[in-house]
Amino acid sequence: MSNSEFTSFLSRIYPFENLPRPLLEEFSKQLEIVHFNKDVIIQKEKQEVQNLYFITQGLVQEKSEDEVLAIYSQNEFFDPISLIENYSKCNFATIEDTTCYMMPRDFFIKILHENIELESYFFQSISQKLNTHISNEKNKELVNIMLAKVKDAKVHRAVIVPFNTSIFDAATIIKKEKIPTLLLRDENNEIFVVTDSDFRQKVILNRMDYDESVSKICTGNLIYINENDFLFNAQLIMSKHNLKRLIVKNDENEIVGIIDQISLSAYFSMHTFSVSNEIEEAQSLEELKKASLSLIEIIKSLSSKGVKVGFISKLINQLNRKIIHKILKLTAPKELMDNYCFLVMGSEGRGEQILRTDQDNALIINDNCDISNETMDNYTKKFTEILIDFGFPRCDGNIMVSNPYWCRKTSDFKKLIKSWITNKTGDDFMNLAIFYDALSASGDLKLLKELKEYTFKLSSDSQSFYTNFAKIIMSFNVPLGFFDGFVYDKDKNHKNEIDIKKGAIFILVQSIRSLSLEHKIFRTNTLKRIEELNKLGVLEDELSSELIEAFNFLSTLKLKTNLQKLDSKREIDNFINPNDLNSMDKDLLKDSFKIVNKIKKKLENRYRLNYT
Repeated sequence: MSNSEFTSFLSRIYPFENLPRPLLEEFSKQLEIVHFNKDVIIQKEKQEVQNLYFITQGLVQEKSEDEVLAIYSQNEFFDPISLIENYSKCNFATIEDTTCYMMPRDFFIKILHENIELESYFFQSISQKLNTHISNEKNKELVNIMLAKVKDAKVHRAVIVPFNTSIFDAATIIKKEKIPTLLLRDENNEIFVVTDSDFRQKVILNRMDYDESVSKICTGNLIYINENDFLFNAQLIMSKHNLKRLIVKNDENEIVGIIDQISLSAYFSMHTFSVSNEIEEAQSLEELKKASLSLIEIIKSLSSKGVKVGFISKLINQLNRKIIHKILKLTAPKELMDNYCFLVMGSEGRGEQILRTDQDNALIINDNCDISNETMDNYTKKFTEILIDFGFPRCDGNIMVSNPYWCRKTSDFKKLIKSWITNKTGDDFMNLAIFYDALSASGDLKLLKELKEYTFKLSSDSQSFYTNFAKIIMSFNVPLGFFDGFVYDKDKNHKNEIDIKKGAIFILVQSIRSLSLEHKIFRTNTLKRIEELNKLGVLEDELSSELIEAFNFLSTLKLKTNLQKLDSKREIDNFINPNDLNSMDKDLLKDSFKIVNKIKKKLENRYRLNYT
């Protein structure tokens, strides 16, 4: 076989695919083809290791005594760790006729020490490998904008003038310096901002005297961001607070410039801000719906550029909540205004839903609200239909505000929560889990906070309650077999597929949710809950890191698969086919499943779930 064919093979194997072409060719010159019959021991336990093997055809089994630890197949390699340590801890034997490329140990070790990225990969933990994969995965020809810093975008120069500068002088400075924004500093060292639009809209239209102080048209309460902060965080802050600009500081807390929406939009080359503004400025449901339909394109754009799934979900969650809030402002009965808290629940409440699957929402009504049941019933039915029209699918379980069960006054919700905790049926625990993930999308946040505090109070002394709440994870098995093979779904419509939600994501989410409820954590996002549990000492550092990276990988894989299904006009769901994955993704999926098994086992021991 020619060196070019060896090179082509290696360029498809992670992490070797990332090596420069000259280095790949150097690797290829060292490869030899070897053939092994069935039941041949290639590498013996407790002996020095001579070669690294890349399988091109066949199967190799890793065994320790009589226990099978792993199976290696086409496009996989073994065993770099033994090669590094020059000592094999296991036997590696063929279980069918096998062909491999063989690389001498001395050459591999030499190249390893000369290439930092390659060396670090083989010494990484599972969580580090998952994180490395997520950082480097997808569309490598595009810049990963999540690595971009604020200073990488166009930051306008900061020109600061005295607070009492005249309007005429301020306008002259803006023109002379060719800047869109001017900063003012008062005698207390507070900073204010004046923009070119302020001169048009406030000075000219109000026919102000040009000799008056420019401070009369300035804006205060500015929000700052560090120049080394991620650019995407600037975007999230602007979207959250409906801002057009942020003041940029350096590490010495000095003002170095101003970043605005135009700079961000130019850098990201997408329409996130325009969509956010369209939502804010919409005067009718028709205008709002048009803005809402743009979200799928934003998701595709961000995903194609390699933006991490956590940031995509955070941004989309914020935009969805803005849409819901705007619908309420445009349509809610006047009796309801200032007397409600609208909740998004489930994955939307946790900020983990990206592509809309179904509605999970509820409405808390202030006890003092005098709206009639008939008016409320008519409105909530209308509201649910509006959301459906906007692309939020109907919930099959009827967990929507149109269902009176999920639309109640505060005191009635307290009675409902008490019944969930005291009755202890499967449905009660499911409803409590859904409610615990609730996040306010619109209205009075204090109403939700009061109910969550009430929940913590009722459940605080009941260890049996937490056991029953957590034990639903025992109803699901991680789809990984004894020999590290995938266990496929039994549904004939999903042959050779795995339900990644039931088999992994739900187990992880429910495990973290159970621990968080016990420790009275208000956070709803799974990753934030993991961080809080780690701070409390409930989860050790290594497991916390592994859980975060596994969750991100599983979520990324689910989004990637569903975007492919959308493009081919197939129904989005929770199923993936491991056979469609490359060898690296398969390995990382297995590693993620192992981490999910680890947290499941921790919950089993903590709550003695095997004894309930």
